[in-house]
This record gives sequence, structure tokens and C-alpha cells, in this order.
Amino acid sequence: MLSTIDHLIITVDDLSSAVEDYTKVLGFPPTWRGEHPEKGTENALFPFQNTYLELMAAKGNGLYADIVKTNLENKGEGLFGMVLGTEDLEAFKNNLTENDVETGEILEGKGFESNLNLTRTWKNLFLDPSITRDLFVFPIEHTSGGKLPSVKEDASHVNRLDAAVINTNDPDGFISLYRDKFGIRLALDKFIEQWKTRILFFRINKTTIEVINKESQEEKTQDSLWGLSWAVDDIKAAHERLVSQGVEVTNVKDGIKPKTLVCSIKSHTRGVPTLLIQHIK
Repeated sequence: MLSTIDHLIITVDDLSSAVEDYTKVLGFPPTWRGEHPEKGTENALFPFQNTYLELMAAKGNGLYADIVKTNLENKGEGLFGMVLGTEDLEAFKNNLTENDVETGEILEGKGFESNLNLTRTWKNLFLDPSITRDLFVFPIEHTSGGKLPSVKEDASHVNRLDAAVINTNDPDGFISLYRDKFGIRLALDKFIEQWKTRILFFRINKTTIEVINKESQEEKTQDSLWGLSWAVDDIKAAHERLVSQGVEVTNVKDGIKPKTLVCSIKSHTRGVPTLLIQHIK
């Protein structure tokens, strides 16, 4: 029913400066600078092979603006939401109802890109935080303009999302929601001795949702979006590109997963822990 991680949302105070930062991090500028006039926000979209990244800032007043402002006041800039794609939102809604998950009404949305004179439309279904375990996660179905303008390929640029990382203090409850109700495949449930913790790996559209069990004294279930892992074809070239643009980045080293090279980006990410990874063929 769900087919992709449609996009990830990072909320920022100032969109223009955040775009400058992420253009350096990713290696290319956004292909969409748009607005949600009725909702009170503006955004910039960066496309990849398997998803896109949305930088979002408040602009005026509206439902989205209120959500963004509240999040920035409470948590500051950072990773805010994960949006899951479906080709049939009505069927997904019905499936949730059959699994005793209460939902609201399907809403229609619209975004404009004035420079390109383009419009995108979609339908989404916001879920109560009590259902999503306080994560801002919701399904979306694009109805027009879903595919963003592409970018020129470059081995030093980020080309796909490797993994989105989530922390939880209730891995079994996470499985109950994401596997049993959302229908996302649980590829691996394993205790990692090196980290002394349990990790879940969900797979959707050849992309990983990595869930790390973080013990907590809180009785309340706590899930939180933590960080992102981005794939590149040539990590050494990416490292050189980042250093040349003044981005703080660690040295390239072997990854925990066999046949991978990794490095961590330490600046320009707006508070999002960020890893680059190259899978060696």
C-alpha cells in the first residue's frame, strides 16, 4: 500500500540561507522553490533517485506555518517529518480503518513554483500524534506534478537516500505500527553487539528506515527522527568537494557494513546528523 519514502522535511528559520547550506552539502541546488500560499509556508525541494528533501520555513500565517513555528520554538531547526508515498490513498485509509486505526479526512494540497510557472497537487492524510507515536509522519498521493525537475548527475553529488534513522524506546510497538498496520517490510530485527542495542531495518523502495532502540526512563512511548544517511558514487570526490566549500567533514573510513566507505558531515546540516556512504561494487 505504501510504496516509497516520498520525502523528508527539515524545518528552518530562514529558507534562503538553508538552501545555500544544503546546496553545498548535496552538491546541487534545489529544482523547486515554491510556496503553499493558503498554508503559510515556503519550501525548497532537492530531488534524488528514490525520494526528495524538503526544506520548509514559515511565510505568513496558516496551518503549516503554525506547525513549523511551534516546532522551531520547541526544538529548533532540524529533521521534522517523514512522508510516505502511496498510489492509492483512499485504499490505504480504508486499510487503516480495517486495522482499527482512526483517521481524519483526506485533504487536498497545492504548491506553486513561480520561477518555472509550475504547480504540484496532492492528497494527504494527517494522522494523530497518538497514532504515529509523536512522529510527524503521514501518507501522500501525488495527483499532478509529482516528479520534480531532475539534476545533472555527478559522482561527487548525493544521488539517493540510503537510510532515515529513528530512535525509539518501544521497538515492538514500532513493528506493530509500521509492519502490521502500514505494511512496510521488516527486513531485519537484530541485536548489534558492538552497539549493545537492538536495531530494526525496514525496507521500502530499496531504501532503509533504521530504527534504534534507545532505552528511556520515560513510561511514555517515544519515537524521534534522528538523522539521515546519503549515498554517493564517489565518496572521496564528495569529500574533496565539501572541504573545498568550507563544509566540516570527517575523514573517509570503512563503514560498519562490509564494502562501504563513510564520512560524517559536521556543519551546514541545520542540526541533522548526516552521514555520507559509498557502496563499493
